Amino acid sequence: MTIPTDPETGEFVRSPNHFAARITADGRDGWPVEPGRYRLVVSRACPWASRGLVVRRLLGLEEAISVAVADPIQDERSWRFTLDPDGRDPVLGIRFLAEAYHAADPAYDGGISVPAVVDIPSGKLVTNDYPQITLDFSTEWTAYHREGAPDLYPEEHRDEIDEINQAVYRDVNAAVYEAGFATKQSAYDDAYSRLFARLDQLSDRLSRQRFLVGDTITEADIRLFTTLVRFDPVYHGHFKCNRQKLSEMPVLWAYARDLFQTPGFGDTVDFDHIKRHYYQVHEQVNPTRIVPKGPDLRSWAEPHGREELGGRPFGDGTPPGPPPAAEAVPPQW
Repeated sequence: MTIPTDPETGEFVRSPNHFAARITADGRDGWPVEPGRYRLVVSRACPWASRGLVVRRLLGLEEAISVAVADPIQDERSWRFTLDPDGRDPVLGIRFLAEAYHAADPAYDGGISVPAVVDIPSGKLVTNDYPQITLDFSTEWTAYHREGAPDLYPEEHRDEIDEINQAVYRDVNAAVYEAGFATKQSAYDDAYSRLFARLDQLSDRLSRQRFLVGDTITEADIRLFTTLVRFDPVYHGHFKCNRQKLSEMPVLWAYARDLFQTPGFGDTVDFDHIKRHYYQVHEQVNPTRIVPKGPDLRSWAEPHGREELGGRPFGDGTPPGPPPAAEAVPPQW
């Protein structure tokens, strides 16, 4: 895997989301909400894709939007379906996600990223715009939400959620990559400093309230969680984000365990996929491709005590039921 960096500054350069059409209730982009029509392609290793898995579970969209899970180990053609029989996605009939990208734009020569939403009838990629995908699951697919689905993007809190999401994206979600992929000390130092300054700020906020916005789980919690759950297994060591482990930051560690133990969060996490992807695919960072044995994951099941702060995880709704058998993650410990 080639990691794009700026040769002058040593900063990691993230590719833009080239495909940004939206699937909406009114179909204004030409892609109307329609159950069974679209397939969400993810890697359980990827934090951006994991947001889609969590939101889909919480809202009960499993039957409306099917899911394809890519192999956590990529080759030169990027995400592949080698976990499926004959190495081919059984619904889309393709071996590589790149085939859906090129069906949408034969001239496309950019990166192949997940999450990606593919139109099943045409085989064309609709969108890889990961920030918008989950918001649209919440706001455009409401006719197919399960009974008791939570409101993850409540209208009265959207400005605050958006503001927090922007800060978390810049200084947490993206900063861990900017630290890990930096090729010059100054680029690494900047990302490292922003990351831990923001984590300290979030820790202070979460010492007084159970969730980031209001008293229920929102999109903001999901976006922070998918980075926190990867912190000790990969970001602390592999990406040199090593001031402290998550497990050494008491407030954030309890907050992350609270979410992990909430149905719809931990049951979408596959630590095996996470560790193998980062340590074996990023050969520029880890040329030996050795996957560390630790950390001990059993501590994710320890009591978190966050109930004392109050809050109602699902608001007036209810937790989702167990994941579909075909989507269940193997026991983690």
